[in-house]
Amino acid sequence: MTSYCCPVAFAWSAMDAFYEEDERIVGHAVDSYHRIDIRRTSRPAGTSRAPTSTSESALTPAEGRTFCPYKGLASYYDIADAHRVAWSYEDAWTEVRRVSGLVSFEPDEIEVQLDGVRLRLEPGRNVVSHGADRNLTLDETTAVRQP
Repeated sequence: MTSYCCPVAFAWSAMDAFYEEDERIVGHAVDSYHRIDIRRTSRPAGTSRAPTSTSESALTPAEGRTFCPYKGLASYYDIADAHRVAWSYEDAWTEVRRVSGLVSFEPDEIEVQLDGVRLRLEPGRNVVSHGADRNLTLDETTAVRQP
């Protein structure tokens, strides 16, 4: 006897809401095998398209926000003529609160250095932008989140 497993895909943007048991899932479902580790470092980081120590004056707020079910709602920034190359979780979920207010950069879009070494995506890895998530608001994302 042969059994087959069929892949399943969801058109998240076409759904009004998605639930796992009684809990509403905002954005997209989480992968139970995925985890986020947060570690402090004293290593210096910098980019060639912004000041070495990133200042708010180098970041121009960009349109659109995305939602991560692991971290919360992300805001994007332009740096000079590079669009949406930095992002921040201004009010990250409790479990990852240490990333709140920190800024991340797209090393495939702008030059980012760590300890004087240019960061590059590892072979076989790529960044896939999901785009803005149905214009989610902070109220909508936090309304379903339990403390």
